[in-house]
Amino acid sequence: MPEGHTLHRLARLHQRRFARAPVAVSSPQGRFADAAAVVNGRVLRRTSVWGKHLFHHYAGGPVVHVHLGLYGAFTEWELTPGEPLPEPVGQVRMRMVGAEYGTDLRGPTVCELIDEGQVADVLARLGPDPLRSDADPSWAWTRIAKSRRPIGALLMDQTVMAGVGNVYRSELLYRHNIDPYRPGLKISEAEFDEAWTDLVALMKVGLRRGKIFVVRPEHDHGPPSYAPGRPRTYVYRRAGEPCRVCGETIHTAVLEGRNVFWCPVCQT
Repeated sequence: MPEGHTLHRLARLHQRRFARAPVAVSSPQGRFADAAAVVNGRVLRRTSVWGKHLFHHYAGGPVVHVHLGLYGAFTEWELTPGEPLPEPVGQVRMRMVGAEYGTDLRGPTVCELIDEGQVADVLARLGPDPLRSDADPSWAWTRIAKSRRPIGALLMDQTVMAGVGNVYRSELLYRHNIDPYRPGLKISEAEFDEAWTDLVALMKVGLRRGKIFVVRPEHDHGPPSYAPGRPRTYVYRRAGEPCRVCGETIHTAVLEGRNVFWCPVCQT
């Protein structure tokens, strides 16, 4: 599932390519056809993001709300003057076409037409987004400090903190030597403040570079990443391999439905 920095990058890209001009919106698949007809030809005023939720705000009030979920993705493409639009590939839920660029959305968990009041309802259910300038970390800290749930689960709970996925969750806890199974109420405020500050910095790097970089320079060596073209991680998808710092074997387990990774020596 894409993490929050990916949605912020998409919002910036769509703002740059489509905003402040009329946009042709269609649904080659047909499942979004009625909603697409409402915004087709309208001016896209702006884009916004909160956590993993992307919003396209159109003139006159309608808003397209997208949550990519596990399988959703946008494919971006450039228009060639004088050439017809490319044929949709696969089940394209929504197609947007501007003056110079187009984008196709496939496989989202959510692609719906809502209004600004309903946008507010979505945001009311979410915790602070570390990449937003208006983020209030005290909201997340209040929820964590009262909870007996493991901190590894709380960080993935979008009502506690919005935009954090499995990579940032596992890596942030490693960087701060926190066992993912430690209850939230056993996390000190100082630990939370340091982790929040670090998370904001890490996600800003992800936003700027388009990839998640979490390994400090002095540890960025040894076994390669878990996948080609990905930066190294400390623990994420490294179960059974040696810790980059202490050499202990990295563990994994299922925590509230998602795999979590940690070092039993470095994280206490």
